[in-house]
Amino acid sequence: MIKKLALCMLLLATLMLALGIIGWQQMSNAMNTSLNIEKTQLITISTGETMHRFSQSLVEQKLIANRFWLRNYARLNPERAALKTGTYQVTSEDTLMSLIDKISQGKEYQAQITFIEGTTLKEWLVQLQNNPMIEASDASIKLEVLVEQLGLNIEQPEGWFFPDTYAFTVGTKDVELLKRAHQRMSVTLATEWQQRAPNLPYQTPYQALIMASIIEKETGLVSEQQRIASVFVNRLRKKMRLQTDPTVIYGLGERYQGDITRAHLREKTAYNTYRINGLPPTPIAMPGLSAIKAALNPEQSDYLYFVSKGNGSHQFSKTLTEHNQAVRKYQLGKS
Repeated sequence: MIKKLALCMLLLATLMLALGIIGWQQMSNAMNTSLNIEKTQLITISTGETMHRFSQSLVEQKLIANRFWLRNYARLNPERAALKTGTYQVTSEDTLMSLIDKISQGKEYQAQITFIEGTTLKEWLVQLQNNPMIEASDASIKLEVLVEQLGLNIEQPEGWFFPDTYAFTVGTKDVELLKRAHQRMSVTLATEWQQRAPNLPYQTPYQALIMASIIEKETGLVSEQQRIASVFVNRLRKKMRLQTDPTVIYGLGERYQGDITRAHLREKTAYNTYRINGLPPTPIAMPGLSAIKAALNPEQSDYLYFVSKGNGSHQFSKTLTEHNQAVRKYQLGKS
């Protein structure tokens, strides 16, 4: 009798083990099966989300047929199935296991925003406000709040943000992105200032930043930036006015409608470099690295003038006579 009982117990244990192995294999297969998804989408885990509700939502979205295996996997592996708050990307290559791994490890989706060289702070703020993945704050609509949160000692932070592509998690505050861009610009400017050419007509890194913004607005050709810089540096050294249209346009603000008139050029504003000496009071845009480098290491030249050729490049001249000839040729269509 004892032997028969022992044999029954052994058979039962063997059966249970076999069933366990089969169940584990089925669960493994279910967890490693590709999700039912055709195109990439985002899933957000809210604070306090439970596995019960999450698994139910996957079924509702038809990403999985049922939630039986997911819930059992979570019971057996609580440490590997913890739901961390955030937004996660789901692709056609994902399995239920890879999705759970992303969420439990907090590998949130990294959205991106790109700020282009030569754009202004006003344009940046609009771009931030229009991005649904970024949380808006008072810093994006009130300049004094932005300046305070960044810890700046100036009223106008134009130019103090490095244009680039920034990755962020969904729900990041706009001011956090601006802080990153500001820190990047501060470090970049300080580094490049230490590597500047000797005897430049700038007293501070900020003046170099102003010059870099003008260079950035004057040409889209990186190959020309050092030569453009040489023109402005040469003019500053000779006490000549910069006479650059982008500063006039910036000073006009909303009044600029696509054309600079003679009245605009005669109007004495802080940014009208046809009427003021030296640099304008602030940068007029966000300069990129190449423009900053150009401002601090201009080409060695005798050029004092340049005019657009109409194809994105410029004709450079050493004398006013040469410049007037270039204007006649490229601007007035006269040889």
